[in-house]
Amino acid sequence: MEKEIKPFPITSIPMISYQEIRSISPNKAREIIRRCLLKKKGNVSAVARSLHIHPKTVRRARDGTLEDQSKRPHTSPKRTDSELENIIRREGIHTGYRYRRLSHFLKNKYQIVVNENTVKAILKRYAVPRKTIRTKNKRVRHLYDYEHLTPFAEMQLDTKHILDQNALPTKIYEHILMKNLPRYEWNIIDAATRTRFMAYSHELSATFGFLFVSLVLLWLRAHNVRCHIHIQADNGMEFCAGSSKKEALWNEQLSFFDASFSSIPAGKHYFQALVENSHRHDDEQFLSIHPIRCNTDDQFITKAQRWQDTWNTARPSWGIAMNGITPLQKLKQKSDLITSHIFHFPVLLLENLLQFTTGYYVPTNYLL
Repeated sequence: MEKEIKPFPITSIPMISYQEIRSISPNKAREIIRRCLLKKKGNVSAVARSLHIHPKTVRRARDGTLEDQSKRPHTSPKRTDSELENIIRREGIHTGYRYRRLSHFLKNKYQIVVNENTVKAILKRYAVPRKTIRTKNKRVRHLYDYEHLTPFAEMQLDTKHILDQNALPTKIYEHILMKNLPRYEWNIIDAATRTRFMAYSHELSATFGFLFVSLVLLWLRAHNVRCHIHIQADNGMEFCAGSSKKEALWNEQLSFFDASFSSIPAGKHYFQALVENSHRHDDEQFLSIHPIRCNTDDQFITKAQRWQDTWNTARPSWGIAMNGITPLQKLKQKSDLITSHIFHFPVLLLENLLQFTTGYYVPTNYLL
């Protein structure tokens, strides 16, 4: 004979409490209260005793909605003014800065001092999106080990076309054309301290490229920089233009400075992130404002010298491992053997320098 299978005793099944149900789904918990009220013929006290909850909880489920109500206070006397919140939200969206950098930005632009935590809360309240680095495996990979990087050991070189209609106001653009001010900006930026060395020219050529690199290397060696210096650039015609033969020739000549040069892979512009990012600040804080006051090359170079000095000694950087300090302060943290005079690199017009050394150089635009 087959054994008779006895049903599992109902009393041994563990009962889930109201609090556990609510932690899973508040809506379902209130539905259970309403069903119990139907069975108990609307007796609030009986339902409260059976579910081990307060009668107020039963009345809330009976009279209110199934969804949780907002716990936001009706009045917030210490809440930030709505106009200031709109400014923070707007600048957060426009710049992409997070709370620490944005707090400093508001102080510089609007003379408004706002606590970092307040800015952080406002960005979170309005769900201002964070800038993300899109990589294949969703991880953030830095170009350098910034914490242990030696000052002036890794540098990025690039040129900027000043006449950019998408970046400059129309009046500035037309003024630069009319006054024949420099068209190209040359930049070398140090990865460890974000120090910049700048020069300008009316035309673009590999002669100017090598001349500028040589000037910066001589300046560094004259200021007690003793490490090997590596400089990288894109494949522009003003550098090596992707030619391995030309790159080998550059490296042969730069070896006298204990320096080396390399071109980044074609299309990998993120390898130049530091110097490319500086171009945006040039547009917003220098080229969109000051060229309108310049009528000659000398006046423009004087303004550029002040901008470079401001960048190196007074303007805080919020890049990786910089934490809102200036390149001058970062160098003092990294090394005591390099003099601060290194930040006062003379901004030059490369045509003038070449004319001074050779005596017969004439810019191409004057020959046309």
